[in-house]
Amino acid sequence: MLRCLSAIIILSLCSAGALASEAGFRPSFRPDQLKGPPAGRRNEVLVLGTAHLSGLPKTFQPAMLEPLLQRLARWRPEAIATENLSGLQCDFMRRNPGRYAESVETYCFDTDAARAATGLDVPNANVEMARLLSAWPASPTDAQRRHLAAVFLAAGERGSAQVQWLRLPVQERIAGDGLDAALVEILDKSLTRRNETNLLAAVLAARLGLERLWAVDDHTADSPTPPEHEKAASEAIMKAWDNPRANARRDADESLYANIGKLDGVLDLYRAYNRPGVGLQAYQADFGAALVEPSLQGFGRNYVGYWETRNLRMVANIREVLGQRPGTRLLAIVGASHKGYYEAYLNMMHDVQLVDAEEVLR
Repeated sequence: MLRCLSAIIILSLCSAGALASEAGFRPSFRPDQLKGPPAGRRNEVLVLGTAHLSGLPKTFQPAMLEPLLQRLARWRPEAIATENLSGLQCDFMRRNPGRYAESVETYCFDTDAARAATGLDVPNANVEMARLLSAWPASPTDAQRRHLAAVFLAAGERGSAQVQWLRLPVQERIAGDGLDAALVEILDKSLTRRNETNLLAAVLAARLGLERLWAVDDHTADSPTPPEHEKAASEAIMKAWDNPRANARRDADESLYANIGKLDGVLDLYRAYNRPGVGLQAYQADFGAALVEPSLQGFGRNYVGYWETRNLRMVANIREVLGQRPGTRLLAIVGASHKGYYEAYLNMMHDVQLVDAEEVLR
């Protein structure tokens, strides 16, 4: 009996060793377990997963965001991060067109009109932006707000320019102080553009008395697929995405979108996108499926590498904001597929305390 028991123990140890070997080395250092508490107020981050509003059905109207705006305003964020590229990153990417020409065309604002109006290129406009904000008065004049809006536009920070525009009385949204007619037209059109930066982040920031947004998206991991691989890469990824979990996710979205026009339909959408388990569902439907697609070229693994790199850099941008202003309550608005990665990576930071979006959206 004792000999049998010894054999069982040895077998179990061998099995455990095999499993550990398969899992690979696991570090003992766990930053997520070392969170202080810090000296002073904690950094708090609420990650709000969102649909891209440009893709919602025609039944969606901006006024439907009001129940969501009210709940977010009650949480009172002191900084709002958006899924936009900073002007400085776009300036860098413009200087490297061989790799980033397509990304610039897709994700970057044209700053030529603002440069013509202000005489500032993107780097110098960012210097001026920082100078103005460092000495920003508690009660700025309308002229100062117009000037700051112009500088934001020249800096490539269009979301922040819209915050200033919204903080002006309607009758003061006019040309002058660095804004010419072309820039006024850009700002006026931004008020109704169907995206979460314009209709949600900028509106909330203005309502809370904030002066700017923080553009934290990152596309420096972008690189063009070699032409000879484009077709095969596309087919491999599309095949990976054709799976039961992805289909179930699409069906759930269709149901949520169909109810957008109903009472609290938009709020129900945000509640669904911010439930526990959303990150795992996105992984299983998308990135996890791509990770195991069998192409010899590793197209799925290329895609997952890009995705993880992008999210790491986005979270690093958020962490930089918090590091500059310890004790900040920050709202990060990002596409729902990013939410799980945002929260997982942010949770690794010593000085970041995550906030449950479900609690805020009740």
